[in-house]
Amino acid sequence: MHDDISIPLPSLIHRIGREAVKRAQAIAVQKGCELKRVRRSRNWSITGQAIAIQSCCGELKALSDTAEFTFLIKKIDTALLQHADKLEPLGAKLVRLINQNPAITLGELMQQTQCSISEARLARFEAEL
Repeated sequence: MHDDISIPLPSLIHRIGREAVKRAQAIAVQKGCELKRVRRSRNWSITGQAIAIQSCCGELKALSDTAEFTFLIKKIDTALLQHADKLEPLGAKLVRLINQNPAITLGELMQQTQCSISEARLARFEAEL
């Protein structure tokens, strides 16, 4: 459930500059992500959990007084749309699934979300409250 995602950022240095990339790398490390070059190419990628990448993007938006991070923010935002299911915490996702279909079994919950039986039972209990 906590799989890392990788978002390609082609020609990053050519688009935002070396100093901006260094600042973005420092922010990414603070948020638990990794912004690095893809092998020896001019392409870069940001790798990490979807929630961490989203918080990194939020930090870049907060710091972005100028338009230097605009390309990076736009690329991350469009890529995160494909991973919307990973942005929701597991507990909230389980409760939402139970509320959508109250007759769902624990086995179906476990199959859809790859959670443990105890997490599914806890979510069922929280949904009943």
